[in-house]
Amino acid sequence: MRYSVADGSAFAAMTGLTQNYITPYALALNANTTQIGLLTSLPNFAMALCQLAAPWLCETVGGRRKLILPAVFLHALMWIPILLIPYLIHESPIPWLIGFMTLNTILGSVANPAWGSMMADLVPSYIRGRYFAYRNRICSFITLVFSFIGGAILQFFTEDVFTGFSILFGGAAICRFISLYYLWRMHEPATISVTDKNGGYLTILKGLFTSNIGRFITLVTLINFTVMIASPFFSVYMLEDLKFSYLGYMINTSCVTIAALLTNTFWGRRTDRGGNLKAIQITSFLMPLVSLNWLFSTNYYYLIYAQLFSGFIWTGFNLATTNYLYDATPPESRTHYIAFFNAINGIAICLGSLLGGYIAPHLPCLLGYSMKTLFLISGVGRGIAALILLWGIKEVRRVPQMSMMDFIFTRHRRHH
Repeated sequence: MRYSVADGSAFAAMTGLTQNYITPYALALNANTTQIGLLTSLPNFAMALCQLAAPWLCETVGGRRKLILPAVFLHALMWIPILLIPYLIHESPIPWLIGFMTLNTILGSVANPAWGSMMADLVPSYIRGRYFAYRNRICSFITLVFSFIGGAILQFFTEDVFTGFSILFGGAAICRFISLYYLWRMHEPATISVTDKNGGYLTILKGLFTSNIGRFITLVTLINFTVMIASPFFSVYMLEDLKFSYLGYMINTSCVTIAALLTNTFWGRRTDRGGNLKAIQITSFLMPLVSLNWLFSTNYYYLIYAQLFSGFIWTGFNLATTNYLYDATPPESRTHYIAFFNAINGIAICLGSLLGGYIAPHLPCLLGYSMKTLFLISGVGRGIAALILLWGIKEVRRVPQMSMMDFIFTRHRRHH
């Protein structure tokens, strides 16, 4: 578990150097709005398909760790061709960027079901909330630091921006190799089986709208679909419409990570004590405001509040949904469930991004900007998904009965 924190820290450094800077990189290569949508959607579609092969790959190579290590090694290497694009490809660089990012995403995610299954076996269920909150808090801080470093590098190289991007992506490769070292040192617990003998994906698919875990997967999938209608275009809105500098953009996007850093413990203790479902309910109903907040003002400091609110909601939602998935799935089937969950969400992210990229150029202006119309559509869609699907999901752990107000405002002390 300590090595996992170290692995996550190195991965977070890579994330800080890259996650908020792929879209600016594409814009520097003269990508248009439709290409920005494809840059998000196609890698996620490929990721969805490769997730489904994870249980078979685990069985073929003889273990979860034996799949994780080579995938991470190749993932680290993939940052090199990405940084070389502006130097080697002078005609139509965006299709190459989309292709390389698709491979990058596949290699970075193909082992996720195996990693999730392994971590669920390693971390006892009664401390998962606090452990992953602790791990996430450290990772959030490192992501924040390296996001600032990335923004400062791009600001320094404003006149030679591709040199700045090369430094970012080269640093990302180094960080991922460090992550690989700590994954190599981790112990893989014995597992009952990585092969689901109860029908595999077909059984999960049949229960998508009827079983408890199926309704949960459907809820998260629809929320991610509606989120991704707008999500890839907040960067476009800030850089193209509001004309943020790289430094201003970096500070704004870093606020999501700051909020995660400050609130991981808040959510972790509450999910351990009061259950994951209450956190999912609260964050799902507040999720529309993550998008709708952007309608009300273009003031820079107001948009910092919008990002802090977004970070608070997404921290609780991601922690609770991940741990709920671990709690609700039997160990012998967990790799299948995680793979299916990741796959169907990857498809939803792909379709949402494609839809957003397609309709964005054709939308009427709302309060001066067509992007705000996109944000409105996304916010309303999130609310509809929560209202329709949330009430059919039940808590799977034995937790004390408490109201939503007690869950949020009662001080939840550590317990054993």
